[in-house]
Amino acid sequence: PVPTKRFSICSGGGPGIMEAANKGALEAGGKSIGLNISLPLEQDPNPFQTPDLAFEFHYFFIRKFWFFYLAKAIVVFPGGFGTKDELFELLTLVQTEKTRKYMPIIIYGSAYWKEVVNFEAMVKWGNISLEDLNLFRFVDDVDTAYRYLTQQLTEHYLKDIPARR
Repeated sequence: PVPTKRFSICSGGGPGIMEAANKGALEAGGKSIGLNISLPLEQDPNPFQTPDLAFEFHYFFIRKFWFFYLAKAIVVFPGGFGTKDELFELLTLVQTEKTRKYMPIIIYGSAYWKEVVNFEAMVKWGNISLEDLNLFRFVDDVDTAYRYLTQQLTEHYLKDIPARR
């Protein structure tokens, strides 16, 4: 039997790692969602999004809502202000238990992230608790990210789904 629960790739719809995510889904025969944002100087939608699942947003807060609302896991790659805004909003929602579901959060590229955000200093200064560092996991390679995501998604979302034959 074919599982009724499936996962789709969702990206910000732009170039770089977002394009790679959409292209990988397409090459694997899957669908992918692109949550594009209209910006004056950048962010043209990449051509690998499933056309019926390519959306364009004017406001960041609406785009963030849709990222988080449907997500079962998040992988955050190095990025600029928008990436940090999305990451910190998600961490705040999880930290304050405003989300109703478990969501593994992978922060990819520990050298970058530990240089631009000093989470340990936030603990030292009393802005977050030591336990808050367990809200996410740093990952530095694709294989580790894949194993962790597969294990977490299976444990939390696919326990009762029969295996494909």
